[in-house]
Amino acid sequence: MIKTETATFANGCFWCTETIFKQLKVVSSVTPGYTGGTAEDAEYKDVSSGKSGHAEAIQIEFNPDVISYKVLLDVFWHTHNPTTLNRQGADVGTQYRSAIFYHSSEQKAAAETSNNELEAKGTYDDPIVTEIVAASKFYPAEEFHKDFYLKNTGSMYCRLVIDPKLEKFWERYKHLT
Repeated sequence: MIKTETATFANGCFWCTETIFKQLKVVSSVTPGYTGGTAEDAEYKDVSSGKSGHAEAIQIEFNPDVISYKVLLDVFWHTHNPTTLNRQGADVGTQYRSAIFYHSSEQKAAAETSNNELEAKGTYDDPIVTEIVAASKFYPAEEFHKDFYLKNTGSMYCRLVIDPKLEKFWERYKHLT
C-alpha cells in the first residue's frame, strides 16, 4: 500500500503556488483552494474580499517515502517572501498571507524547526511572519482557478508574476522536476 500524506501551504496567490508545486513530478496531486478562515464556506468572491478570513492555499498529496515534508517546506520557504505580512508582491490582503497548515505534530515540529533555522541563519533581512497553524477545512477552488498557469501561460500575470517564480524554482530545484 502506498503511503500518502497531506501538506497545506499558503504563500500568496494560489495560481503561483500551484504552478510551482506541480513542477514536482514526485507529488501525487496539488489542489488550489481556501483554508484558515472563519466563514463556514469559502468561494473566491468572499475570500478575495477578505470577508471569509481564508487564505488562498494549496493542498498537496505526497508519498513521504518519495519526497519528504522537509523538502516540501524548503520549496515553500524559497519560492515566496515569508517576511511580508499579508502580501506577496502586488497581491495584498490576508488571503495572500504566508502560512503553513500542519496536519500532524510531526509536521508542526518540522515547520517550526525549519522556520527557526532560517531565522538563525539570517536567510532573510526581515523577520519571518509565516503563520504555523493547525490545518482546518480545505475548500477546493473553483474550476477556473485550477491549472491557471497552463490555461493562461501568455497572460500578463503569468509572464510578470509566475514566470519569475518558476525561474527561481528551477534554479534551485531542477533535480526534483
